[in-house]
Amino acid sequence: MKTRDLILFAFVAGLIVLTGFLQSWNTALKILNMGMISAIMAVGVNIQWGFAGLFNVGTMGFVALGGLAVVITSATPVPAAWDAGGPKVVFALLLAVAMIVGAVMLWRRVPVGRVRAGVMAAYAIAGFFIYRALFDSAVQAIEAVDPSTAGYLGGLGLPVLLSWPVGGLLAAAAAWVIGKTALGLRSDYLAIATLGISEIVISILKNEDWLNRGVKNVIGLPRPVPYEIDLQQSVGFAERAAAIGLDPVTASTLFVKLCYSALFGIVLALILWGAQMALKSPWGRMMRAIRDNEVAASAMGKDVTYRHLQVFVIGSAICGLAGAMMTTLDGQLTPTSYQPLRFTFLIWVMVIVGGSGNNFGAVLGGFLIWFFWVQAEPLGKLAMETLTAGMAGDSPLRAHLIDSVAYMRLLSMGVILLLVLRFSPRGLIPER
Repeated sequence: MKTRDLILFAFVAGLIVLTGFLQSWNTALKILNMGMISAIMAVGVNIQWGFAGLFNVGTMGFVALGGLAVVITSATPVPAAWDAGGPKVVFALLLAVAMIVGAVMLWRRVPVGRVRAGVMAAYAIAGFFIYRALFDSAVQAIEAVDPSTAGYLGGLGLPVLLSWPVGGLLAAAAAWVIGKTALGLRSDYLAIATLGISEIVISILKNEDWLNRGVKNVIGLPRPVPYEIDLQQSVGFAERAAAIGLDPVTASTLFVKLCYSALFGIVLALILWGAQMALKSPWGRMMRAIRDNEVAASAMGKDVTYRHLQVFVIGSAICGLAGAMMTTLDGQLTPTSYQPLRFTFLIWVMVIVGGSGNNFGAVLGGFLIWFFWVQAEPLGKLAMETLTAGMAGDSPLRAHLIDSVAYMRLLSMGVILLLVLRFSPRGLIPER
């Protein structure tokens, strides 16, 4: 890394440390933890866009699948729901997969013409009604089991850390299916397709109560770090906290956040190391050659579509891993919080500001943009109150300026993006 790059990272670290001194260390550590998750998402998008030029606007869909993996893997199973309709749902889903495979085989075997069209239509209609008859009755039985607190199957009750790689695998599987369908499209059509598919994924999470309680949310998910209440009740922990001048409540919250920081830091370091090794490898050079000139790369014998599928799956898997980490940090799955247009835009700003094609730039952008995303509103409120300090208390202009603080986040993102594109068009740490 160059001296300028180190200075930029030191600047971001200084902002987080300054937050600890001026606001609270809880706030600083919260920014740090979400900054690391944002940096991992940015690296995933950078692998797709910076390495291969794939314009994926469906990032939030893969992040949401990572969150779903936490529920499926680690949530406590609901025995009554399984007894009511669990086996029937599993059978209906397996039947749906078998019918899709059967449709593909039927399409290949029946001769082209009206006969094939009629056979396929009859097969699809019959299969749909059979599937819905099995599936709907099972879902109704599951969702009727104590819907206020359960109403879903629950998970496997496994350690929550196992859900992180499962989130990556689930997102990778979805990316493979999407990529086989959409990667033959041009960049603008690919963006439209991935955005639409992302909306479909999130819509499923909002409406399939049997799977993850829908908009009722899954709360109380297990965590890989101690609970604050357990630490506060520990005499030894309280004594050590008092020795450094902290009360048990503050010390427990700081300790838990530091544990998350250690876990997230290890994952971020591994992801960054892997991305750097891939970038410097012959595979990375090939991907950049395809990005710069697909025609020339194809003429040299490279399978462009297959390589695009590879990098699309890898980048999506990293986003799914980050989504599982974020849900673990929150301790709950809230499908309504996944807003594709809003937060996909934020991740893209991280990549563009940091430096497209540079993994360290993506990490820098993740930390920097998340810091300003969190701090824009309180800093904006402070600025507006200072600016209007001399105005009358009932001044309409003063009330309007203070009320406009809610829009400071989006305004600040736009201003930062414009400034970086004007003075450093390739990002703060551009591709070498």
